[in-house]
Amino acid sequence: MSYGQILRDLLEPLGVYRWEGSFQWGELQSAGDALDGVADHLARTQREMSLATARDEGLTTFQTLLNCRTGSRDTEDLRLALAALLRISGDSFTLAAMNDTLRGCGIPAQVSEMGDPLRLRMTFPDTGGMPADFDELRRIIEGVLPCHVLVEYQFTVLTWDGLEARFDHWDQVEREETTWESLEKQTL
Repeated sequence: MSYGQILRDLLEPLGVYRWEGSFQWGELQSAGDALDGVADHLARTQREMSLATARDEGLTTFQTLLNCRTGSRDTEDLRLALAALLRISGDSFTLAAMNDTLRGCGIPAQVSEMGDPLRLRMTFPDTGGMPADFDELRRIIEGVLPCHVLVEYQFTVLTWDGLEARFDHWDQVEREETTWESLEKQTL
């Protein structure tokens, strides 16, 4: 129901207005249209204020406020990434919390400790070599992790040991007509 109709329903019991084709009805419809526009704007603003329901400018505003560009592909991924960043607090720097935050940001990385509390090892499981978008991933990772911690990046690469574990003879590799990229994925 429009606000014009609501205004008419409120004033009708007074019995002093003529409605159809009258100047008063035109005024009420005009005021009602303006109120409908305000209601639509408020509904959109309310939707965009909450991370759970934001679709457009709300997500962009959250990204601007958090000073991040997450590499998320769709709206739901972006919501999860921003929620992971918002969960960071003073006690969020446990190993589990850091891994949860990176996973929430859509980063295929795993954090592990190296014995020294100020050093962390970052690996990329199921990714052979350096990830294609490593510069962007590194920027996001170093924006999430505490700035006083040294991060060592470790990449999984194709080695002779990996090939020997997968293949008995080199002719198996040649028969399968594999590429280095497919070998790298098979040996991870």
